[in-house]
Amino acid sequence: MGAGPAGLLLSHLLHLEGIASIVIETRTREEIEATIRAGVLEQGTVDLLAQSGVGERMKREGFRHEGIYLRFAGTSHRIALTELTGRAITVYAQHEVIKDLVAARLAAGGDIRFGVKDTALYDLDSPSPKTRFYWNGKVQEIESDFIAGCDGFHGMSRPSIPSRHRHEFTRTYPFGWFGILVEAPPSTDELIYAHHERGFALVSTRSPQIQRLYFQCDPQDQVSNWPDARIWDELHLRLAGSDGWQLAEGRIFQKGIIAMRSFVVEPMRHGRLFLAGDAAHIVPPTGAKGLNLAVNDVRVLASALARHFTSKNEEDLKGYSSTALKRVWRAEHFSWWMTSMLHRFHDDTPFQHRIQLAELDYVVSSKAKALTLAENYVG
Repeated sequence: MGAGPAGLLLSHLLHLEGIASIVIETRTREEIEATIRAGVLEQGTVDLLAQSGVGERMKREGFRHEGIYLRFAGTSHRIALTELTGRAITVYAQHEVIKDLVAARLAAGGDIRFGVKDTALYDLDSPSPKTRFYWNGKVQEIESDFIAGCDGFHGMSRPSIPSRHRHEFTRTYPFGWFGILVEAPPSTDELIYAHHERGFALVSTRSPQIQRLYFQCDPQDQVSNWPDARIWDELHLRLAGSDGWQLAEGRIFQKGIIAMRSFVVEPMRHGRLFLAGDAAHIVPPTGAKGLNLAVNDVRVLASALARHFTSKNEEDLKGYSSTALKRVWRAEHFSWWMTSMLHRFHDDTPFQHRIQLAELDYVVSSKAKALTLAENYVG
């Protein structure tokens, strides 16, 4: 269920194990490949994509970063990820990962059905769960051994689990991110996470010509309230300093506001239905964990399914939810910590602001604290 990174990568990994699957998706191929999303890939995600044969373009076009910057009180401080952990991150947008996975599945004769409607799941507790949907002008039904719900937070896989069998944990943050895409040269060699009394800002990159920038905003704000000049004024204010660093401006060609929330459902399995990716959990983007959690889910699930089909051993499938949730809650905590340390909250006091600055100063001055950030960031 779902042709996002989780569903496509799971289908690809199962194919490599000789296990057949069908991917169904409500959107068109053009829509999923054009939906621009951030992409900070952990070392483990990069390694898995490469080992499974879908990492060539990522290696050519992705940006390997061996550190990040924390910018506060007008100065940037580098967290040396690779020096501290021996690992790095790669900046490679999520929609590019999707393009690579779609191409790999279709080249291998994979069955991806785009543009399906009115999907429903049945008999999840039986040995043969069923997926019914409308496609190509008629109602179709698939009978399978298992169903993987990889259709995102707003998909219908999770709601197919009776409410009495799922426990949902939610936190909604009182702010969002205003994101822009800009035609401009890079302003930085590595990502900048900026703390400022006016709110958080993030400087990232997409290519030598395209940059991605964010700043904290009211989630109920309107894009129309932010003409280009106001955006640049706000970013310059939040990123200003005495160290001589300058933000490069350019033509803004995309604007949008994203909400910030944390969400986890337990367990991530019901009968023959397994949840993976955003269908099971959401993290605020501050920790750069969303795509990587989805990859970890399907890494665990693909291995468990392979063991089931080769040896009829169900132990890994039975343990899928608890195994995946250990990583999920670790990432939830890290994302919450980064968010709390870098953003301004509505009820902030001067005391709280000073606490954040003290925390940031500790991170950049203590090798032990920097290592904590680094090992969580690289996965």
